[in-house]
Amino acid sequence: MTDSGVKKEERTVNAERRRASRLQEDNDVTITIISEEIHLPKERTFYNLSKDISVSGIRIQTSIYLPINTHLEIKITLKDPPQIITAFAKVVWIQGLSEFNFYEAGLEFVNTSNEMIQQLEHYISSKL
Repeated sequence: MTDSGVKKEERTVNAERRRASRLQEDNDVTITIISEEIHLPKERTFYNLSKDISVSGIRIQTSIYLPINTHLEIKITLKDPPQIITAFAKVVWIQGLSEFNFYEAGLEFVNTSNEMIQQLEHYISSKL
């Protein structure tokens, strides 16, 4: 099987594992690393962009490599109506976008309040 065939198969499997609808929307995301691992960047706060979001997670674009299982606090600035949602997440996958020297990463929400989930669910359903 070719490399592109493997990637397509992996994406299909990942899509099947998704538990919630995703909203394709670019939002500003502020990430603070809360993991205490040695091989993490010295900077602890980064400004990034989301590519899509659901009640179970978010896909971001970042210039920083974040190892899988890195724990983060994230603040998502939603557009319309404007609001900020704060959540905790962990990195579940990351891949390089070599043509732009960026990464895309999938973050799964963890230890997130029901209030935040409901607020996000309402926002997403109003957009879909």
